[in-house]
Amino acid sequence: MPIKIPKLLPAREILESENIFVMDEDRANTQDIRPLNILILNLMPEKERTETQLLRLLGNTPLQVNVSFLKTASYQSKNTSKHHLEQFYTCFDEVFHRKYDGLIITGAPVEMLPFEEVDYWEELKTIMDWSTTNVTSTLHICWGAQAALYYHFGIDKYELSKKCSGVFSHTVLDRSEMLLRGFDDIYDAPHSRYTDVSIEEITSNPNIKLLSSSEEAGPFILLADKGKQIMVTGHLEYDANTLAEEYERDLQKGIEIHMPQYYFPNNDLKQKPLNRWRSHAHLLFSNWLNYYVYQETPYEWE
Repeated sequence: MPIKIPKLLPAREILESENIFVMDEDRANTQDIRPLNILILNLMPEKERTETQLLRLLGNTPLQVNVSFLKTASYQSKNTSKHHLEQFYTCFDEVFHRKYDGLIITGAPVEMLPFEEVDYWEELKTIMDWSTTNVTSTLHICWGAQAALYYHFGIDKYELSKKCSGVFSHTVLDRSEMLLRGFDDIYDAPHSRYTDVSIEEITSNPNIKLLSSSEEAGPFILLADKGKQIMVTGHLEYDANTLAEEYERDLQKGIEIHMPQYYFPNNDLKQKPLNRWRSHAHLLFSNWLNYYVYQETPYEWE
């Protein structure tokens, strides 16, 4: 089934070229189907790229999905045009009265700041609090996962000695949860961050289940409140070249940064990185939409 997105959204052309089933409002309105309503709080600087990455994964399931994009009112993006934001995004005060089947809170390039010093922290706290009663399941990604762990469970992040950047091996620790249905025992996933969370604090918290982790990259997939809160500390949504472009960007800024680990074939910058995590990215999003959103959300919200 398709994802419903605005007709003029730039990601549409890319998705259609990849045979992702995309539907606009006009066609969707002719169908008598109860679609899933998914809200995406996009905190990433290159919003159009993140839109495409997430829509690609949301559009590869048997479920019809309506997608809306949310921006912060307390911080204005510097890397996305004002026209794009005005055309495709809304603010929280326009949707707070609504119920959503799913919410995605993305990462953000603010991890070196204490949470309280982030410009939109108070607004994000309001949204995360609202999500506990107005959203069936929330998926938090990277910094969004760290923010959720801090706000909901009091687990703070800490700074790493060097950036965790690369494609790391992960182990499935708990197969009792449907979120990891179909996952290999060991699988690869990208990470890109300067901070981490304590695995000891996570495993000692009775309200959090650690489903998967990496010896080098730390805790990866976590679940709380029977799947109402899901935290993923890495970036399964990344394209094959995303880490390479981040690495090149950091070098151009004069940042002392090491090459992403286990990423370039033979550690050769001239060789094109391969996407070794695509299937598990699709599995994660498909399982989330099916078992934690579709199977749990009411047909009609009260």
